Formats: sequence, structure tokens, C-alpha cells
Amino acid sequence: MVLCPVIRKLVGKRVVLASASPRRQEILNSAGLRFEVVPSRFKETLDKAAFSTPYEYALETAKQKALEVANRMNKKDFRSPDVVIGADTIVSVDGQILEKPADKQHAYSMLSRLNGKEHSVFTGVAIVLCSTKDKQLETEVFEFYEETKVKFSDLSEELLWEYIHSGEPMDKAGGYGIQSLGGMLVEYVHGDFLNVVGFPLNHFCKKLVELYYPPSKDAIHHVKHDSVPSVETFEVLSDEESGSSNSTQQNVTSMLKGESAFSCGDPGSLRKKEVAQHVSGEPMANCSENVENQAPFPTILIELLDGFKASKAMFVACKLKVFDLLKGKDILKAKDVAAHINASVCGIERLLDACTALELLNKTNEGYSNTELANKFLVSDSEYSLHGFIIHANDYVWQFFTHLESAVKEGTNQNHQIFEKKAQNLFQDTFYHSRETKLRFMNAMHCIIKLTARDVATAFDLSGFRSACDLGGCTGALAHVLVQEYPDLHVTVFELPDVIENISCFQPLGQGSSRITFTPGDFFKDNIPKADLYILSRILHDWSDDKIDILLSKISDTCKPGSALLVAEIVLGEEKISPPRAVLQSLSMTEGKQRSSSEYKQLLEKYGFTWVQTKMTGNFLDVLLGFKKTTHNSELSNFGF
Repeated sequence: MVLCPVIRKLVGKRVVLASASPRRQEILNSAGLRFEVVPSRFKETLDKAAFSTPYEYALETAKQKALEVANRMNKKDFRSPDVVIGADTIVSVDGQILEKPADKQHAYSMLSRLNGKEHSVFTGVAIVLCSTKDKQLETEVFEFYEETKVKFSDLSEELLWEYIHSGEPMDKAGGYGIQSLGGMLVEYVHGDFLNVVGFPLNHFCKKLVELYYPPSKDAIHHVKHDSVPSVETFEVLSDEESGSSNSTQQNVTSMLKGESAFSCGDPGSLRKKEVAQHVSGEPMANCSENVENQAPFPTILIELLDGFKASKAMFVACKLKVFDLLKGKDILKAKDVAAHINASVCGIERLLDACTALELLNKTNEGYSNTELANKFLVSDSEYSLHGFIIHANDYVWQFFTHLESAVKEGTNQNHQIFEKKAQNLFQDTFYHSRETKLRFMNAMHCIIKLTARDVATAFDLSGFRSACDLGGCTGALAHVLVQEYPDLHVTVFELPDVIENISCFQPLGQGSSRITFTPGDFFKDNIPKADLYILSRILHDWSDDKIDILLSKISDTCKPGSALLVAEIVLGEEKISPPRAVLQSLSMTEGKQRSSSEYKQLLEKYGFTWVQTKMTGNFLDVLLGFKKTTHNSELSNFGF
């Protein structure tokens, strides 16, 4: 309970941690701090070259994270936060900053650089004190950083890859977690161990004491620390200028030395000791008891409880084409929107306010207008519109999740409840049974493909291929990006006849269209066209192992040595609990399943594909590339392998 003297000052204040890190939450919880968790949306894209030292980069990132949360909560919540805590941990070696690895190969590169060397772990922390004046947010920022030296042992390649395959490096700065399996890599640590875990608790405690119990000038002593800037410490901890009790002075002095003022016996113990009197002699509440009995506000749970309401509000606004009415710079009042779509003014005003709260609309005295986000993705005819996919989610996915309880109990999809008949073929019976539903489904897929196509096409250098076949390529949106990126590539889109006959509704007239061919067929029943590169984008997760065996066997038999297969899917983490969109999608209970990178690798290797690489794009889809077995590795040199 190191923070116990300060907690009295924080009672009734809204303290927010601007981080989703479970490690930071655990460290602060162990200190008895009561706080909410609101993860920052700040994009960590600061130019590292603009900072003269690594810790300056960490400090600025921590500050921006905290300020983003403070400003967002001030706009959205009835009550602004009082204190926002931001933190950013980085690893620095040979003057280079290492953050979280993008994929396994990146993790290997990081760990190889650390192998056998001493490196620094920096955590920048920003404490933002918030207040409001005339409804305007005012902030005061206090910053500090901590540096800890860590040395790796000399490690074998086998040990490094064993650690990487555990999946642990993927969400940790520098590619290792010292508090878990990564501890086996470390030879020694000089400095604050918790700083390496993710949060320098000791330094944080001292900083809070400085903020809430500023010392008198004659009580200040300058203490030099090996790994941090000079920190001012003091002996008297009091709200009043008068003297304090000896016991309180001793407790504070112990705390400033980095000891727990409320532990007893074993100095490493976290056992608590009651404080009977406050400095002034007034009774002081049992700090540990009060704090432990006050459960932290369950912000994440509340957001989950309201999550479906937010989704449905966006779905309905899209279905009513509210964002189309407000596209560009149009500003309309609620009554004007209601008149356009033949709806009640009261209902529309509430929907518009909800969309404003969700940051999809702007609201002024003149009326409502689209945000940049809405203009780009929610207007139905914008270049990267998700409107079609949202309508699909509203009309189909929403209904399915209404029957999720039955799906979980039975372990099967609930199409029969939604469509009142048993679907023998997922696509023919569900999405292609009428032209209207077919076009709606094609539009949904077209939206996602357009949004992800550039990342899929450029995840690997495909310039060595001359022909590609996109199996189940729907509207050809990916094919169009491929021929733009690779001038020598010809692409065949192999799709069901029912889909190809409606392609004209979606095809843009763009550069390279002459190098795209649409061939009708069923990849389960018919022979597939010959090509150097086969593409399966959002295909494998839908089908059973038996169907996948038919498809991959057919591709493998058609492939020549040196040909390749590119797979685009949402790739699960090795523990199969992230990313959430993949785990949630698995609840659809289709014949197929979501897979991790290692599972996809094993699957492709089973059908004769080697050198399987995974690229985590950071977009909606991740990409894998594998080559048909060849006795001459030189055949892969054209592709950088």
C-alpha cells in the first residue's frame, strides 16, 4: 500500500489509466490505486528520428496517449477525468528504438539484436491533471521517465525460435516479457524490475507524493539516482504547514526510500498495517480496507454492455442513408433529415445525437454534418465505403447473433432459424437464392475487398509472377489492385456463374482492366485455370476440413514447382484469444474455423507448400504466402526468399 498517504487525496477523483496493458493495470492495482481503464486511440506514429534520445520519444508518446484520452472523455462523458495516466515502454539497443514486433520474423530480428547484449528499457510516464473552465478542458502535464539496464545471455537460434513460437513476444516492447517466459533470456537486470514489466511504480509513487504533498523549501533534499534524473525528496508529509507526528515522518521517509511504509516483517511483504492517526491528529480511515472494498469502476464491462446499442445505431443510420444525406459539407437540422427519409423528428433527432456521441457526426447550432470518418467510409458511394458490409451485418449477422445462445448450445449455425429452412449450401441457399440478396452479399464483399486489397496485394513482392488466379474473387476488386501494382501480371478471377453475370454492377473502368479475365466455375467441382500464383482471400475460414481438402488438393495438383499460394485471412494469435474480430467471427459456427499462423503453415505444408511466411498487415486481413516444393531454392530468388 505504498500509495496509501496519497489515496486520501484521490478519493472521489476520477483517475483514468490510458492503457489497455494488463501488466500496467496489475501493477497499479497492487499499489491500491482505484482507477478506470480507457485505452488511448493515439496512433504511435511519431518520427523517432526527431528525438535526440529514446526516452524523449517514450515521454512524448506517453503524453500524447494521456492527452488523447483526456480530450476524448471531456467531449463524450458527463464528467471529465481528474487524473489521466499515460505510459509508453520501449527498448533501446545501439541507439535504436524497438517497440512491439509486427510478426514472428520481426520478433526474431529484434531478439537477435538483443542476444548477448546489454540494452536499456525506458518507460515514459505522463500524469495529466484535468480541470474544466467554461466547459473547456484545461490540463497540466507532469512527466518523468525510468531507465533500466537489462542484459541477455548468449542464446541459441533454437531457443530464440522456441520462445518466438510461444507467441509471447508479439505484444511486448523489444519482443520479450521479462515477467513470463522471457525471463529465461535475461542474465541480469540493473534498476527497477517493474519498469521492464511496463510501469515504474516506485518512481510513480514519488511523483504523486510530490504533486499532492509539496514539501517546504527547507525540507527538500536532492537525491541522485543511477537511472533517473535527480528526484527531490522530503521528510514531512502534511496538508498543513504545522509539524507532523514522528510516525508519519518515518512512514513517509520509508516510502521515499522505495520501501513500503505499511509493510511489516519481511521487507518484500505486501501485508498492510493500519494508520491510526492523520498528521493533524484526526482519525484517518483504514486506507487498505477502504480501497480494497471499493471495486474499480468496470469501464470495459459498461462499454461491452452498450456496444450492441452503438452498433445498431450505426446500422440504422446507414440503412436510412443518413450519412448519404449529409455527405460532403451539407449541414441539416433534424427536421430536414426526418423529412427526407419520412421519419419522426423526435426519433431522428435522438439517432443523430447518438451518432454524434459515437463521433460519426458533428453537431452545431446550424445542424448536423458528417465527420471525415463518415464521409470516407459510411457514405454509400464513397470510394472506400463500408456501407454494403454494414447493411450485410445488420440484415444477416445481427440476426445470427440474436440466436447465439442456441448456436453455442448446439455447436451449429442457426441459418435455419434466420431463414426458416435448412441451408444445404451456405452461399447458394443463403446469399444467392435471389438476385437482390446476391447483389447485397456481393456488395458487402466488394466493400471489404476494396478496403483490404492494397495491403493484401503488397504484403509480399509478387512482381516475379506473370499469372495469378483469384479463386472466389467475387467482383474482381483485388484483381484490379494487383494489375495496378504489378504491370506484368495477368489475373484470372474464377467465380460462380451467378456472380460473374452481375460483375458489371461493380467493375470500375481502370488501368490494367485488359489484363483481368473472369472465368465461370465452381472451385470444388470444376478444373481450375492454370497460374503461377493462386489466391484464396477470405475463403478457407468458411469451409469444413473435407471441403478444404478438395480445394487445396486441386490447387496443389495444378501447381508447378516454384508456383505459390497466397492466403488472406484474419489470423489468430497462437493462444487463439486475439484479435477479437477473429475470435468473435468464429461464433458464427460455420463449417470452417479461424486458424493461427502456425496452423495455416501446417495446413499449407500438408499440401506441399513450403517457405510459408506470414505478414500481419495491421488491416482487416493478414496474408500468408507459400511455395510449391522445389528442389532448386534458386527458383524462389525472384521473390526475395
